[in-house]
Amino acid sequence: MRTPAQNAHLALLLEVAGTPKPGNVDRHRDLEDLRFEHFLAGAVGAQRGLEQAANGGAVGPAFERSVEGMAAQGGGNTQFGALLLLVPLVRAAADDLSQPVVEAICEDTTVADAAGFYRAFDHVDVFVGDPPAEMEPLDVRRGSDAVSALEERGLTLFDVMGQSVPGDDVAREWVRGFERSFTAAERLVGADGPLTERAAAVFLSLLAERPDTLVATRSGEAVAQKVTERANELIERNALETDRETVERFADELVERGVNPGTTADITAAGLFIALERGAISV
Repeated sequence: MRTPAQNAHLALLLEVAGTPKPGNVDRHRDLEDLRFEHFLAGAVGAQRGLEQAANGGAVGPAFERSVEGMAAQGGGNTQFGALLLLVPLVRAAADDLSQPVVEAICEDTTVADAAGFYRAFDHVDVFVGDPPAEMEPLDVRRGSDAVSALEERGLTLFDVMGQSVPGDDVAREWVRGFERSFTAAERLVGADGPLTERAAAVFLSLLAERPDTLVATRSGEAVAQKVTERANELIERNALETDRETVERFADELVERGVNPGTTADITAAGLFIALERGAISV
């Protein structure tokens, strides 16, 4: 039987192996400077931090340790957002992997947890939008240099996630009980076929429902909306079953344009972990 940390590790591997995932690295697609093997190495590197969370460690330090290990490969940021979802889920699995328990873990985070989150940005470059002027001292891109301002304001990690919600759907998961992550898990269980294909199908279904916030931040809200509309068209046509080549072309097009729905991939990874940890899917 796998441990929660091992299931989280497996979820990261299965997520990147799923194909086609439009705009994302998968086992058939690389980006210019970020390749499939970087994601495999990132998943391996995150293991000790995930084990720290599984053993009851505080969320912030476990997340920082996961990111530090993840970043020890040549591609840069591979799974920062996915780990931000997985660490509290793994921590919950030590008790009960349910939405109420995960919510309580997130709500009970401390200022020290928030500091660990900020220090994680010292290990890897993460693309984020510019903060409002009044939040500049708390710009996450400042990493550990922002910890003093964080401590002065007494902000917990849950507080930080709450302030990030409007433009970040990973943060939205934190404050809304991981609702889309648990939905993704249910869809994975209900789907047929190899798990990597199910992961790709669930990714596309999530993308069809809601514009990806990473796309909106990097490429603009109009582009994010158009990507979602296109994904919805493919879902309505059941294109993964009836016209897979069209989905493959869509995936290639987004990669060529540099449009990366990475937040949707993060939520897919979280859904994979939930389904694996509950024993609802097997490998």
